[in-house]
Amino acid sequence: MAELNVVLVAADRKVWSGAAREVSAPSVDGQVGILAGHAPLLAVLRPGTVKVSTGRTTAVEAKVTGGFVSVDGDLVTIVVDEVSELSGREPALR
Repeated sequence: MAELNVVLVAADRKVWSGAAREVSAPSVDGQVGILAGHAPLLAVLRPGTVKVSTGRTTAVEAKVTGGFVSVDGDLVTIVVDEVSELSGREPALR
């Protein structure tokens, strides 16, 4: 299965980056699920939970206060105002 390149950043730091199979994010228009090959997208995020999965496991789960998500090809960029909670595997910062 194809992979996504994901970058999750907050206003003050890089939170996580790496390869993933799926991203789920809370947009103001509803929950957005992103897989490889997704159409280009720019969406505003509402407060909620961003999940990045690497197959069967959740690589990172971050409670965010808002921001935006951009999809261009297989690159997913998530820019958030603030991360209030962070869980999952140790963040893969690059």
